Amino acid sequence: MSGTTRGPRPSRRRLVHAVAGLAVVAAGLPKGGASEARVEPECTSRAADHRENLIEPFWGTYQAGITTPAQSHTYTAALDLVSARRDDLIRVLRIWTSAAAAMTADQTAHPGVAPAVLDSGEAIGLPPERLTLTFGFGAGLFMKDGKDRYGLAAHRPQALVDLPSFYGDELIETRTGGDLSVQACAEQPQVAFHAIRQLVRFAYGVARLRWAQAGFVPGVGPNETPRNLMGFKDGTSNPSMNDAAAMEKFVWVGNEGPDWMRGGSYVVFRRIRIALEHWDRMPLDFQERTFGRHKLSGAPLGRHNEFDPLDLDAAGEDGDPVIPESAHVRLAAPVSNDGVQILRRPYSFNDGADFTIERWPPWHQGIAYDAGLFFVCYQRDPRTGFIKIFSKLAKFDMLNQFVTHTGGGLFACPGGVAPGEFVGQRLIETT
Repeated sequence: MSGTTRGPRPSRRRLVHAVAGLAVVAAGLPKGGASEARVEPECTSRAADHRENLIEPFWGTYQAGITTPAQSHTYTAALDLVSARRDDLIRVLRIWTSAAAAMTADQTAHPGVAPAVLDSGEAIGLPPERLTLTFGFGAGLFMKDGKDRYGLAAHRPQALVDLPSFYGDELIETRTGGDLSVQACAEQPQVAFHAIRQLVRFAYGVARLRWAQAGFVPGVGPNETPRNLMGFKDGTSNPSMNDAAAMEKFVWVGNEGPDWMRGGSYVVFRRIRIALEHWDRMPLDFQERTFGRHKLSGAPLGRHNEFDPLDLDAAGEDGDPVIPESAHVRLAAPVSNDGVQILRRPYSFNDGADFTIERWPPWHQGIAYDAGLFFVCYQRDPRTGFIKIFSKLAKFDMLNQFVTHTGGGLFACPGGVAPGEFVGQRLIETT
């Protein structure tokens, strides 16, 4: 908290060394015995360099975790604010900023902040594993149940709309919405979960967990595209995160404002359960026509290489389109949506078996896996991004036979944070 002087924060590595030292003392080892296990300085230096390479910067013009190359794991959470006091909201945002900056920099969450235990400890000894924490604001932060709890209603962005009810949605209330969102991404699942766990407990009495979703994506090389649980490559047509002009056009909010959202983005989360049992019984040709791509290579139907352009005018010997009219890639392609693109950052999920959630026909029976795709996408404006694209997909996509959207939400992710600021400060200071 401001106004309090503290010493340097202990890193997870230093905590481990301290614990190891106590263990040596407790074991009663002679002084000479401990020296035999000494780590040579050059080894220590190499280990420190390795840990430094696993740090993603927290401070900056944009929030990390948006155009950051995707890590292998995510743990994403949405929270409901239960305190109507503006000072409580500001306090939590300050603590979250400090804790996020510390955890992403290989330090403990936030020493000296209640509760008394400074860190739950399950990430002790683990490097930061490229941890990023991306914060978002839901519509409930601005107005909820007809109440402007924090005096922010007038500053709700026009683009932060209520998502429409799409054809086929079976959204579960407890898996949908939220006033605040935090997405933790890391190369190790325990690091991602640990980060969310700390932020949730620091918000005790002010905000409570509404829903959470873990996800994973296979580690691939820099020029490879990961596969989803349906066995197809996912993300081939993404705009390049290295293309600054494309990111400015499609991802980052610009002068259209409001000012506090400049340099920010809008994230849509969708928890999509897939009827994998039925999908696995489909012939390969049917699966490929459903996606509009070859399963093995990822190439568009009628082409040979994954990144070959779609030829939506190509017809077969029978006169039918090579890529069917209802194929997923045709309906989602920029050329089919007035050039619109979104930055997809999806993860697969597998939450075990669940026989309680039914599907509309024809798959009422025989679904066991509670598994699928945790779809995540960032865009400059969801009205011309996700909503425009998915309105068409929800009606005509052949994949709809196998997928059910069960939860998610839309959140405004403000721009990045400079040292000395806190997440959302520009919004708070507008009132």
